Amino acid sequence: MGLLTTTFYFILVLGILVLVHEFGHFIAAKMMGMRAEVFSIGMGPRILGYHKRLGFTFGSLPKDFEYDDNTEYRLSILPIGGYVKIAGMIDESMDKEFLKSEPKAWEFRSKKALPKIFVLSAGVLMNFLLAISIFSAITFFNGQNVLTTTRVGWVAPGSIADKIGLKINDKITKINNLEMNSWNDVIENLTFKNMGKLKIIEVQRSSHTITLNADGREIIRTLADKKPLGLEPKGTRIFFEMVETLKPAGQAGFMKGDTVLSLDSVDIVGASQFSSLIQARKNTPTNITIKRKDSVFQVSVTPNNNGKIGVMLAAALVGKIQHVSYGFFQSVGIGFRETANAVNLFFGSIAQIINGTLSFKESVGGPVMIAQQASQQAEMGLGSFLNFIALLSVTLAVVNILPLPALDGGHLVFVVIESVTRKEISPKVKVAIQQTGFVILLLLMVFVIYNDITR
Repeated sequence: MGLLTTTFYFILVLGILVLVHEFGHFIAAKMMGMRAEVFSIGMGPRILGYHKRLGFTFGSLPKDFEYDDNTEYRLSILPIGGYVKIAGMIDESMDKEFLKSEPKAWEFRSKKALPKIFVLSAGVLMNFLLAISIFSAITFFNGQNVLTTTRVGWVAPGSIADKIGLKINDKITKINNLEMNSWNDVIENLTFKNMGKLKIIEVQRSSHTITLNADGREIIRTLADKKPLGLEPKGTRIFFEMVETLKPAGQAGFMKGDTVLSLDSVDIVGASQFSSLIQARKNTPTNITIKRKDSVFQVSVTPNNNGKIGVMLAAALVGKIQHVSYGFFQSVGIGFRETANAVNLFFGSIAQIINGTLSFKESVGGPVMIAQQASQQAEMGLGSFLNFIALLSVTLAVVNILPLPALDGGHLVFVVIESVTRKEISPKVKVAIQQTGFVILLLLMVFVIYNDITR
């Protein structure tokens, strides 16, 4: 995708997440009788905004501007977040003018602990609610296609699956004593469930049952290196989603939609299998049997020096497929479960970074990575794009609730300390901590962007 399209999807994703998060703070403040003076998308200097008394204006507002009981909605210059400025609260704006007067009934500082906690946590709650809603909607409207086989169709030589000891035609019956009923179960339990932990795999091979052990850390390390597991199920086929006209595939006569049956008499069941076999046949004539509509025939093609023929592959399920539809309440339950799984994935990834299985450079992404992923997921379809937004929304919620300065969790720490000690923390201390936290976040953002570019 081009730069403009990538930028568009980045702004769209960030805008949705920030809008939902800040709307949580905004509506909670209103419910608790607090004035929300500014609702900003973006940080830093004001570009433009709307206030009921002024209408639309550009540039900064006067320093002594009185917001009264109306909120000013603005767009700010730095697209790295947003904020709601609540009267009587020391926040990202570092405004301390209100300290010169006595607390007003509509100010944050005049409220008790529980209303403050509700307002501060409302953004995080809204991000979780967004994720639950998206996961629930995808489940309700799309259901799920499940490949009910757990039998192995192919194992790539030298792959992590090969090192584990899996063989073609093995039937995976259990992983860590959990019954495997579909290929979805197999992949989920091999990879992200109990991330990094030992995997005890029970396999039916011919008439025997054997047990294999897999190092979960090595599996995660493989995925982090962008290498496939080297494992394909029985019951799938691949087809050409795109064929480049001027590349070997186009010149040989392959067409979009052709289904691959075999390659040099080897039955093809997956994309990684096809790619590895083609890669091994650089500059070597290769016979590929395809199905086109009702016709089956063989085509000879010679992969180029890079082991490519110029096709984009997609998978199709041809084995025993079960389509599962879910009712409203089932879908909501799955929405909650998927959100909880996303939280576990976040902390599991952090744990793998700490123990050295994953590196910070490989695992932590910033705006550049988000932009790239957003455009890629959008290209794959609405469902993938929405799923990506839901996962990011969970990440934003978890990060924001951490007890760090300048984040919602940092504000919550102040409230909890003040409610326990029954004494207000010095505004100078709050400002100093907020400023320090904000500088640290900016430096972290610069580092993450640098990390994105160098990666």
